[in-house]
Amino acid sequence: MAKLTKKQKEANAKLDATHVYGLNEASALIKEITNVKFDASIDLAIRLGVDPRKANQMVRGVVTLPHGTGKDVKVLALVTPDKEAEATEAGADYVGLDEYLQKIKGGWTDVDVIITMPSVMGKLGPLGRVLGPRGLMPNPKTGTVTMDVAKAVADVKAGKIDFKVDKTGIVHAAIGKASFDAEKIAENANELIQTIVKLKPTTAKGIYIKSVFMSSTMSPSIAVDVKSV
Repeated sequence: MAKLTKKQKEANAKLDATHVYGLNEASALIKEITNVKFDASIDLAIRLGVDPRKANQMVRGVVTLPHGTGKDVKVLALVTPDKEAEATEAGADYVGLDEYLQKIKGGWTDVDVIITMPSVMGKLGPLGRVLGPRGLMPNPKTGTVTMDVAKAVADVKAGKIDFKVDKTGIVHAAIGKASFDAEKIAENANELIQTIVKLKPTTAKGIYIKSVFMSSTMSPSIAVDVKSV
């Protein structure tokens, strides 16, 4: 078993692994136990009482975090020439079509989100093998396939994220940075959790949100009291 570093021991000493913390308490504590030299990402892992193998129990959606993610999201707008100006003005990092399709075909995926138009989706189909595994394939359900390209770009830049329950029934999402105030971390976390609550499938029985854990890059996980959100 790997030895704990001095910083890891200090973090563990501040955390009671048997305790379930309120959301505000957890948001303050996560800042205390984050000891890396860079601005660590704050993540939530939310275990749901659903069976993701059943289509009618799939939980997927989008949420705009009130304080953003703290990350500079790189956006590629794959649009026709008449939409290029509005995509650029809205803040897209890369704007174009055929030249970027060729780059992606060659393996280039140095972006976080791709936004496109319904008329362009046909050209993206053959690139599914490249984009799919990286979670970059645009989807109308997440607002990344739209005629209102400017709004889609602006929303993503402002902190809009999409989430999806994985095959083990857990939603993983980044909700901020360790440099955020504890209050902002809590508000972002609450916004994500409340959005997931609203998406509860009618076919899901029993306890819907089974557990919530907050962690940062390389930190221990903090159990969050579901009743506190």
